[in-house]
Amino acid sequence: MTDPAALRAKALEIHRLLCTVHGCPVPYFHSLDPLSELVSSLLSHRTRNAASGAAFKALRRRWPGGPDAVERAADWAAVRDAPTAEVESTIAGVTWPEQKAPRIQAILRRITERTGGLSLDVLNELSVPEARAWLEELPGVGPKTSAAVLSFSTLRRAALPVDSHHHRVAVRTGLIPASLAVGPSHAVLAAQLPPEWDAQQVYDNHEVLMLHGQRCCYYRDPACDRCVLLKLCPTGQVLHPVREEEERARA
Repeated sequence: MTDPAALRAKALEIHRLLCTVHGCPVPYFHSLDPLSELVSSLLSHRTRNAASGAAFKALRRRWPGGPDAVERAADWAAVRDAPTAEVESTIAGVTWPEQKAPRIQAILRRITERTGGLSLDVLNELSVPEARAWLEELPGVGPKTSAAVLSFSTLRRAALPVDSHHHRVAVRTGLIPASLAVGPSHAVLAAQLPPEWDAQQVYDNHEVLMLHGQRCCYYRDPACDRCVLLKLCPTGQVLHPVREEEERARA
């Protein structure tokens, strides 16, 4: 299927069906300020949520920030200026701490140079595309991280992150070709959503596709026999052909 209108219709039906399973609106999982969300997202790259969350909390304990944040964050100026080896040892539980520690410090220094301080309040003044472009000029920040900062943080903007689970479901259901990598898929999948959708609806779309990938559309041995998307999924129909009695039961 390559017709853009048909793909948009399919994306909406997938969203609708998955919302019946996972429940929409999906509650936001935390309320970090944008700078803290940026650091949290950088820690999470190729790392399990439990490990990246523990590393973020370790930074907060080692360099505690003020009590005024919705969710108290670290003193990012202290993290920026700390010995890199100390930052690396604090986040040792994540994947590639030896790369992430200097990268986070470099980003904090770059933000200080661009804004005169350690704040991402400038993003409030920009459109979503402008804010994403601003963030992606930072070293090591790509489409997933820029979308996560805008969507997951207290900014609550209509930006669509795509993680590996989301991407896998989109490929298997035919929303995007298998040859399209995660990074470029952000723009394609976002364009399939109605432009009038608000931040919550866009966040819901990411969350329900991600949850479906985690709980049903596994990387290995997807549970096609209990998948609510089976009739829409060309991959699932090859792996688990729909029999007449199943069609009647799903109708």
